[in-house]
Amino acid sequence: MTSSPTILVSLAPDEAAFSRIRESWPDCEIRVGPWLEDEGMEISPELMKGVDFLLCEFPPANFDDFDQLKWIQVTSAGYTQILDLPLLEQGIRVTNGLGTFDVPIAEWNILMMLLWERDLLTLIDNQKNKVWDRDSKFQRDVFGSTIGFYGYGGIARETARLAKAMNLETWVLTRDGTAKPRTNIYRVDGTGDPEGTLPDRIFASSQIEEFLSGLDYLFVTLPLKPSTEGLIGERELRMLKPSAVLINPARAKIIEEDVFVRCLKEKWIRGASLDVHYAYPLPLEHPLWEMPNLVLTPHISGSAASKRFLERAYDIFEQNCRRILSGEPLINELSDAQLRGE
Repeated sequence: MTSSPTILVSLAPDEAAFSRIRESWPDCEIRVGPWLEDEGMEISPELMKGVDFLLCEFPPANFDDFDQLKWIQVTSAGYTQILDLPLLEQGIRVTNGLGTFDVPIAEWNILMMLLWERDLLTLIDNQKNKVWDRDSKFQRDVFGSTIGFYGYGGIARETARLAKAMNLETWVLTRDGTAKPRTNIYRVDGTGDPEGTLPDRIFASSQIEEFLSGLDYLFVTLPLKPSTEGLIGERELRMLKPSAVLINPARAKIIEEDVFVRCLKEKWIRGASLDVHYAYPLPLEHPLWEMPNLVLTPHISGSAASKRFLERAYDIFEQNCRRILSGEPLINELSDAQLRGE
């Protein structure tokens, strides 16, 4: 596309980003609409007429009022909010926010691991109760521990980069036992493992018992889709050592819910940290609230309320604007199969 586009931004405006976009297209028109933070919200049809590019979290409910839309950049890594739209029929390209959350979620992963290693929960309780206890369990370090990633996408790769700096043995389980280079996928400069060279060992799915049984910490870093829902059940959880800790920043339903509750209740493992849940919000009567060996956080590991979230969302959008102008492949472009929900 060589002519100057009309762009509709349904986010908080960023004048610096707009200036950089105009360096590529000096005559482009940038319109700012309301930030649609939920499904079902609409935008004035007048703002939508003649729009070529849309930057948004959720598309407007009156999507049919777009008359020449060519590309949507959604800020989220997930994209179920656009699957019911006539994108393939109208030839509309879609890119997502994959990679914008890797850094904060990796930091959350490391935080959770250190919390369990030093038994920080008990230390905080001791402070509240004025208990002076210097037990050895509060003085451990993770140096030399073995951590494992079930799936090796961006979150796992950035966590692995941090872990290697801490002298941790890093294992990965993938379907075919490889960690392939990642191209045309967004990452913050200097982060991650784009070439897939950091793991000390990579296991295929047929080696799952060898993988799980050797871990001190298991990080669940798979996407949720039909093939991964309930992928981790009793068989897999019982492969972990009783001293192991499970950390899940991905999706709760990758682990069978009833089995996960039993695992914690019967103490098959030392503990778990969960940032993703089986219901939102988690019902007050849900047994996970009462588990002393579980740390729950309310789906905040991705830090979408951080200013850096918008900085990275605009960064992807700017890079893709330049790629459209030069005819290069877009970053994070969804395939036809993905747009069909496959």
